[in-house]
Amino acid sequence: MSWNDSDKEDTTIYKVVVNNEEQYSIWPEYKENPLGWKDDGKVGPKAECLAYIKEVWTDMRPLSLRKKMGEMAKNPPPPPQPDPGRPREKSLVEKLSEGEHPVEVGLRPERTVELFKNALDRDYVHIRFTDTKGGTELGVRLERDACDFSQADFESGTGTVHLEGGLTLDYVKVRCIADVDLASLAGKGHLVMVEAQAGN
Repeated sequence: MSWNDSDKEDTTIYKVVVNNEEQYSIWPEYKENPLGWKDDGKVGPKAECLAYIKEVWTDMRPLSLRKKMGEMAKNPPPPPQPDPGRPREKSLVEKLSEGEHPVEVGLRPERTVELFKNALDRDYVHIRFTDTKGGTELGVRLERDACDFSQADFESGTGTVHLEGGLTLDYVKVRCIADVDLASLAGKGHLVMVEAQAGN
């Protein structure tokens, strides 16, 4: 009767080996170490060696990566210098604060005047700037006093709505100002950067 290796318990004695990147593994004690690996000093049954590795190998990053990240933490690279021949790329907030931009109301599951009216009643609407990459959609908390619904006829879906409200975009406090035509649920809008209030 032949014995299958998986039928009997693994009685091999292992040794813990480590490479020059301080990565750990186990290797049968009777075998010569693979190239680039040296003994760590721990020898024993498989479970014992694996438990030892779990205890000592707490940082899975290779040594070279740990050193590189440590160096970068101590000496962060300087921010890239703007090419004097090329103007600095404007931030999204700066771009949307200049001039008027095409906007549309962001509504799900469908864009209807009724859903738009519901959003207005909740004082929270989504405005999508359609000329930005991917169409930047902003959730705007409306400031009821600054909005004007007097030119809008929600029953017939005609007229315009003037919206104003605040939000934070890319860590900058801004106001979103938009005029939306009810017939198309689209219009024009822009952002205004809000100066940080003293004491906040």
